[in-house]
Amino acid sequence: MITDPKNIENIAEIVTREILSALVEESNQTETSQGQQCKVECVDNICVKTCFDEVGHVISAGAERISSTLGSIPDDLSKASYIDHTMLKPEATTEQITQLCKEARENHFASVCVNPTHVRLCAELLRGSGVKTGCTVGFPLGANTPEVKAFETRQAVANGAGEVDMVINIGALKDRNLELVARDILAVVQAAHDGNILMKVIIEAALLTDEEKQIACLLAKEAGADYVKTSTGFSIGGATVEDVALMRRTVGPLIGVKAAGGIRTLDDFEKMIKAGATRIGASAGVRIVQGDKAPSDTPKGY
Repeated sequence: MITDPKNIENIAEIVTREILSALVEESNQTETSQGQQCKVECVDNICVKTCFDEVGHVISAGAERISSTLGSIPDDLSKASYIDHTMLKPEATTEQITQLCKEARENHFASVCVNPTHVRLCAELLRGSGVKTGCTVGFPLGANTPEVKAFETRQAVANGAGEVDMVINIGALKDRNLELVARDILAVVQAAHDGNILMKVIIEAALLTDEEKQIACLLAKEAGADYVKTSTGFSIGGATVEDVALMRRTVGPLIGVKAAGGIRTLDDFEKMIKAGATRIGASAGVRIVQGDKAPSDTPKGY
């Protein structure tokens, strides 16, 4: 009897999903005598286990190797509705931010993405347009404490933000201090969701190994983030097709993946969407939706 390799692959994926589902369900139902609850997320040969106390605080987190293969998406949105029209350069003026919002309204982008000082202005300029105001948190280094990032998030909500993009504590991840990384993410998730806004986790993929990228994405998923995001655009590299595909496979189909940093042309855009991105951060949003190439002087940081 000849067995179709495709059928074997499908069966293997079904079995893997069932095993992982059982692992997660068993872990979610496990409580210690102190009321501790733990969750497990797995992808490829890495599993992350995060434990929470009775009030939802992270009390421990760790990673170990096992096996799984999950993930795929895209949907059929228009190009503009994928794009966070972005201006994060430190010298951005009120006039430039106003122009950014005007372009966002005209092209019906998903959001604008700006530094915290511009949130109130953008929220006013975009009111009634359907375009959200996005705000960066702990940007661009991610080296602030969880408490500072949570405060930034609450202030952004108060000023009218509809989304926040936070940078993880990259050094803590490399130290394998996963409890700190998890607490860092969770603090912003809770502050964002308390304000009923979306929260994206920037992992700064260019600075990480593939294993670290997977661990960061799994921790973000465990904490309840709405998106994982490749890059700030201010480090040694931006989004790559390979990183987007890895992140999509890691988080599966239920949360978003945002590609950002160096996406300047329609071709760049299409490659990222094909790899699994559901949001694109770019300063060249207008040119992308028009199908044009961005000029060579597109500012660093998208």
